Amino acid sequence: MKTMAPQKTSSRLLALLSLLQAQRDWSGDDLAERLDITPRTVRRDIDRLRELGYPIRAFKGPAGGYRLEAGSQLPPLLFDDGQAVALALALRSVAGDGAIGEDAARALATVRQVMPPRLRRRVDMLRVTAVRTPGNDEASPAGTEVLMELGRVIRDREELRFDYGTEPVSALADPAQAAVGAGPPRRTQPHHLVAWRGRWYLLAWDLDRDDWRTFRVDRLRPRTPTGPRFTPREIPGGDVAAFVTGRFRGTDGSSADWPCRGQVVLDLPAEAAAPYAQDGIVEELGPERCRLTLGSWSWTGLAATLGHFGTAIHVEGPPQLTDAFAELAARYASAAASTGPARA
Repeated sequence: MKTMAPQKTSSRLLALLSLLQAQRDWSGDDLAERLDITPRTVRRDIDRLRELGYPIRAFKGPAGGYRLEAGSQLPPLLFDDGQAVALALALRSVAGDGAIGEDAARALATVRQVMPPRLRRRVDMLRVTAVRTPGNDEASPAGTEVLMELGRVIRDREELRFDYGTEPVSALADPAQAAVGAGPPRRTQPHHLVAWRGRWYLLAWDLDRDDWRTFRVDRLRPRTPTGPRFTPREIPGGDVAAFVTGRFRGTDGSSADWPCRGQVVLDLPAEAAAPYAQDGIVEELGPERCRLTLGSWSWTGLAATLGHFGTAIHVEGPPQLTDAFAELAARYASAAASTGPARA
């Protein structure tokens, strides 16, 4: 006869709920075996979870089984220690986000309040500060309602028309002004919502321009009703993150790499260059020399960026980078020789 290990009811319920959440259907015998309890105890624990608000449906079969359904209300949530800490960290990381920061802070306070003291101490020891990307300090947040609406049309595969302006909608006294000077509504087939450096973007197929476009969500105002359903196109390359990264780096999206990449040797120690190398690769060549491989959206842009290191630069390649340095040198020499505007 199988000896059942003693287990607290609360711990057993947590383990049972975790199993129900991880797999759509479970037979009663499988649950009993996984939890090392009797099928009768499984039935009792299922009833307890139902009393707590979890919509668990029994289904017929050779051994019978259970399925956790979606409910109309949010029942009490049970997390193991790792899940609770991960949830708290995730909420803290977005507490400074303009779109959902307030809701995240309130959710974190709620979760923390019901945590047992041992978990609360662990979470309080983890001080997390979400730093906004430099240059985005004045970025207007995308409204939660707009994000939810975009998520809905993406899920339902409905065409979307929206007004798109040069200013964030939230910065306008009248949201209707978003259409002023912006031309006719944009007609799109929305595909993905993307977060990039502190802002939300909509990746969509522009029906009028017959090409992929990314739109800042805080600058668009959806129009109703939405359009007909559509069959989604395949994202070039099949990878949304790589495609969007490539587009923001000046390529056609077929590659996430920079369109221009060069290699130079700097008369600097590797540890001095590394903090300012962005996503470049720094190789140590000696106490006072290092090799830097770096990319940019243009050759002149790359040359200008390399000039920020304030040291001797030895170009290893390609020739386009050498030409860009020559072009910048002539341009800067001309600027240095020019006479500025007369002062009043």
